[in-house]
Formats: sequence, C-alpha cells, structure tokens
Amino acid sequence: MRKWQCTTCGDIYDEAIGDPDSGIAPGTRFEDIPDDWMCPTCGSTKDSFEPYTE
Repeated sequence: MRKWQCTTCGDIYDEAIGDPDSGIAPGTRFEDIPDDWMCPTCGSTKDSFEPYTE
C-alpha cells in the first residue's frame, strides 16, 4: 500500500485507509479511485497528487 500527497495542500491519501467520507473503501489503490475524485481537504483534482515519500 502506498501513500499519495496533494501538491496543493499537503493532504495524504493512504491506500490502506482510503477516503471513507468520499466513498473510497480502505485498501483502494490510488489508480483505482475515480478520475473525478477530489482532495477532501482543498478540492484539488486527482492529478494534483504525487507519490509520497517519508
């Protein structure tokens, strides 16, 4: 499972957690999220995210 970071606000999408508030189940890989999904924090589009490295 990977993590992805919004380049606009820094929000982290963790594939292990998903985004339950937006209907994205835990374990959902980032590439499997619908293209119209938006950052739950700032509303940026999915293409604003890049792989997160700790």
